[in-house]
Amino acid sequence: MIEENKMKAAPEENEECAAECGGEEKCHKGDKKSKKEIAALKEENASLAEALAAEKDKYLRLAAEYDNFRRRSQKEKEQIYADSYADVIEQLLPIIDNFEMARNFSEGEKLAEGVKMILTQASEVFEKMGVTEIETKIFDPNVHNAVMHIDDDTYGEGEIIEVFRKGYRRGDKIIRYAMVKVAN
Repeated sequence: MIEENKMKAAPEENEECAAECGGEEKCHKGDKKSKKEIAALKEENASLAEALAAEKDKYLRLAAEYDNFRRRSQKEKEQIYADSYADVIEQLLPIIDNFEMARNFSEGEKLAEGVKMILTQASEVFEKMGVTEIETKIFDPNVHNAVMHIDDDTYGEGEIIEVFRKGYRRGDKIIRYAMVKVAN
């Protein structure tokens, strides 16, 4: 359509060109323009292809970097868990050692004294680790596990009469629920 407008605007120029080229449809000026447009489009296409390749490279590098980060994080997490586990075992080993030494005693008094010392040592280890014993005065279903129940008017409502197994927590996390006997 643009070429038609040019042909109408300058008829003498079109006639010269048509005479040289052998007709209006095969004008060399139009071919030059088309060749220039094609060359420009090819350049634009090449630059877009380069930009696409650069973006694809960025994407692949980012994906690889993320994958490496994910693997590294997983290894670090596993290593932290293994180190924590080893630290806990290391703190408990002296208690085991003391039990083994207590096994060698045959006298009842020394054995009882040794067991008390071991319990004190275990409590200290738990305290260092932030583990506390759950209180066992009034029944709380969130921290106690009632395995027995009695009706006795001498005890108050929900009072814990006997503790079969102590419960422990670390912060808000219950490690083990206390196993108790509850009244009323």
